[in-house]
Order: sequence, then C-alpha cells, then structure tokens
Amino acid sequence: MQSVASRRFSRRSCRQSAAKEMGGRNMKIGFIGLGNVGGKLAGSLLRNGMDLAVHDLNPALVAGFAERGARTADSAAQMMQDNDVVITCLPSPAACAAVMEEMLPHIGPGKIWLEMSTTDAGEVTRLGKRVIETGGAAVDCPVSGGCHRAATGNISIFAGCDRATFETVLPILTILGRRVLHTGELGSASTLKVMTNYLATANLLTLCEALVTMKAAGLDMATTYEAIKISSGTSFVHETESQLILSGSRCVDFTMDLVLKDIGLFQKIAEDNGVPLEISPQIIDIMRDGQARYGERAQSDRIIERLEEATGLKVLADGFPSELVDDEPEERGREVAPPSVHSLS
Repeated sequence: MQSVASRRFSRRSCRQSAAKEMGGRNMKIGFIGLGNVGGKLAGSLLRNGMDLAVHDLNPALVAGFAERGARTADSAAQMMQDNDVVITCLPSPAACAAVMEEMLPHIGPGKIWLEMSTTDAGEVTRLGKRVIETGGAAVDCPVSGGCHRAATGNISIFAGCDRATFETVLPILTILGRRVLHTGELGSASTLKVMTNYLATANLLTLCEALVTMKAAGLDMATTYEAIKISSGTSFVHETESQLILSGSRCVDFTMDLVLKDIGLFQKIAEDNGVPLEISPQIIDIMRDGQARYGERAQSDRIIERLEEATGLKVLADGFPSELVDDEPEERGREVAPPSVHSLS
C-alpha cells in the first residue's frame, strides 16, 4: 500500500542551470554535517552539478562524497576560506556554535552562512549577527518534510533573513527544496520550524493512541489506515509514519533525542512568551518515558510500543513499506508566499 508521501523517486536533474544564476558566477558551496538530513541535502547539490565541498567528523561519509566528485576540507575554517557559501546541518545548537567559532575569523564581505539545522532561534540570531558584523550574510533555513523528501530535493524550506540575502541564496534553496518560504528576519525560520516539529510530534502521539484503540476494538489495521487517510483525520504524519508503524520497521530516520530537543525548544518559546501550554508538557513527559524505555537515540516511531506493552497488542498490518521513498519527479523549486489580504477576501 502506497501513499503520495511514499512513492518511489525517479531522478531527473532539471536544476543544473541554477549553478549559473547566483550573482552571475558559479558559487562554491561548502556543506558541513552529512547526517540523516544533511547528507541527503548535500547529495541534491552534488547531483545537480554544484561546485560542492563537504566536511563531517565521520570520514567515511566524507569519502563517499569525494568518490562522487565533491571537494573535501580538513576543518570548518578551511570550508569558510575555500567557499562562497557554507551550509551547516548539525545535531544541536552547541555543535553549530562550535563550528561557527572556527569559521567566524574567516568570514567577511561576500561570504554567506546558511544554517539548515533545527536549532534555537536566539542562538542562530546571535551567531548570525556576528556573521553580519564581519560584512557577511546569514540565513536560518531549516527544512521540513522528512528524510525521503530531503533525498529528492522535494522538501520544504523556511528562510529567515533580509530580502536581499534571500534573493541571493534562492537559486541554491530551489535546488535543495521544492517550496521555499521567506519567513522574515533572521531567526524567524527556526522559530517556525520547531513549531512544526511540535505539531508533528503531537500528531504522532494521537495516531499511536488511535491505532492502538482501533486494534483493541477489533478493527482491521489496513482498513483503519485507509479510513484515516480519506477522512478529516488524515495528515502528512499519518501518510508517512503510520505506514512505518504498521509495517513494523518503525524507522523514520528521526530519533527521540532529536524530538525532545525540538519540542523542548518549542516549550521554551511558549514559556518565554508567557503562554501556559497544557499539551506540550505531557508530550515531553511521554517522549522522555519512551527514551528511558527504548534508548536515547531510539527511533521516534517506537513510541507506539508504550501502548502496545500496556495492552499486550501488536499494531501491525501487511502491505506497508519498511522505508519511505519519494517518486515525485525532481523539479526546480520555487518561492511560495503567504496569502495576501486580497486573496483571502
């Protein structure tokens, strides 16, 4: 059983002309952080003919890119020295700060830092201001849509920066993603991204409760999946992660420590702004319990196993994929904009 979100990907490198559109020259791009998401984003740049250098603490990941034609660098400092644009996609604000301390002495006019991690808006703003003070430019541009869409260049991207910088980097972003939203000033994209991850986590937990409850009530799981899919209860999370839950693979390439980082950042935004959230603290408690049971870096979809253990049920069904793939043709991305007052009237 396949959904729109899990079709098989058919490659079509139709974005290569973007390499010649950035300020009338071929920009050299450096990419630091080749993990689950970063490696796929960097792969889109390389696949589409960009002049790419890579750096990661894992030499095997770097070697794999070098074999495919990427340049390499021994340090973050060298990455900034050798490239016009350096993209970071790292697991934590602390990791990003450490990398930026290496790069900052080598940033100046003409250099651009793109932060694609899901991180703290205050921290990315602090670091971005230091970049801007040198004469460089900074953009926070996290992605949303799952690792399978990061692999195909069909993921969505938020971008926080001034408009002039956004227009400069847009040709790069439309290689990395299909829909690109300019969210406003530096830091705004990171704020919105942790909000979307909070919503995705809340949806995952409600889906787990729904699936286990339907199983206990004697409903067929494949039929339950389809009922949700064609109803008002459907969602992106259902059409992707429910499939992995039902197949038993439960490997969405997103771990519980990352979930807790992101929903913790959302909780902090609420607290800083005096919003007395009720659901968010419960979500944090549930995910912490799952982490204690299954391991700090357990796959986030394993959170359903708490309810399976409590009920003695196994929520599985035949015909569902063990991994998510995206077969939507790769196409050049575009900027999307929020609805205007006139379009809403």
